[in-house]
Amino acid sequence: MSEVFIYDAVRTARASVRAGAGRQVSPIRLAAGALSGLAARSNLPADAPEEVVLGCVVATGEQGGDLTRAAILAAGLDEAVPGAQISRFCSSGLDAVAMVAGQIAARQIGIGIGGGVESMSRVPMGADRASWTADPRETFATHYVPQGVSADLLATIRGYGRADVDAYAVESQRRAAAAQQARAFDRSLLPILDGNGEPILLRDDLPRPETSLESLGRLEAAFSGPGREAGYDERALLRYPEVERVEHVHTAGNSSGVVDGAAAVLLGGREAGARLGLTPRARIRSWAAVGSEPTIMLTGPTPASRRALSRAGMEVGDIDLFEINEAFAAVAMATMEDLGVGADRVNVNGGAIALGHPLGASGAMLLGTVLDELERRGLGTGLVTLCVAGGMGSALVIERV
Repeated sequence: MSEVFIYDAVRTARASVRAGAGRQVSPIRLAAGALSGLAARSNLPADAPEEVVLGCVVATGEQGGDLTRAAILAAGLDEAVPGAQISRFCSSGLDAVAMVAGQIAARQIGIGIGGGVESMSRVPMGADRASWTADPRETFATHYVPQGVSADLLATIRGYGRADVDAYAVESQRRAAAAQQARAFDRSLLPILDGNGEPILLRDDLPRPETSLESLGRLEAAFSGPGREAGYDERALLRYPEVERVEHVHTAGNSSGVVDGAAAVLLGGREAGARLGLTPRARIRSWAAVGSEPTIMLTGPTPASRRALSRAGMEVGDIDLFEINEAFAAVAMATMEDLGVGADRVNVNGGAIALGHPLGASGAMLLGTVLDELERRGLGTGLVTLCVAGGMGSALVIERV
């Protein structure tokens, strides 16, 4: 198998759905901005990529119909460049990178791009009326509950109270604000452009650095209503009868923010990169995806990380920096606890609670974030992992070169 190198990684600013900047740009143009920005930075010939794979979770309407192909053409890449669109829910962007890496490792292609896009303002979650949730027989058979109820169930089982998850969220906001102040994201950051090519958003606009325990404490639990009124709590307790009741602790302030964004990662083998005059920044050591129990749903990052580390011949202690997607505070907290990783190595520039979680793009965004931070700190190894709806997890390990 051939080595797979990361030659570059970019992402757009994350645009808060609340503020609305992303609503002005179609998903195709959002993705095209990441692809064209990546190509320009790397001086990449328009016909060089032999494959482009983008993750996109809600693949309907403006985000349906293999938007990757349309984004390739909108970005000015050659018409000979093929494109595919995939979804493994929240890890789609990371899995898109892994799919392209697999083709390179198998020597089927020399250069490719993996990434993701999600316009959550123009194509909201649930717009695709997902098959699983649409079939009552399957939802009851698998004790399906919404992710927010799963997060509260996880917190209940782990003993995380409201103060614990709020404290985690305040720290995420503090770290994100410090990272913005230090311009830690600037190397990979691209502005979101309007139809005339003019910038409408230069940096992530979701963070609220003024967030405090007091302000978060005033927020109502976001999932207690659906959990109790729609019977989801009872359904979860059928799967976990040892739990007396679900304590609803997650709010809009300690859960991931709803944003628009896109990301792209340039991957290649050694020979192909040298031929194009590219300098590798890191090599991909391994990746893994797992299934996990579907009711609690959010525990997949731990076994996925362990599997990826095992495939790389590494231990948790060999990793310098971790990016654990903050879908909910309890997810990152539980993964850190299970892996035995201290907060000083995890999400050091904040996470999705402060910055936002553009579903199909997040995995690729986190990969670029950890690579930039490894370079800033002069460190060597990073691991990215995300929980996945339906009970799954994905992880990927990189090493700087």
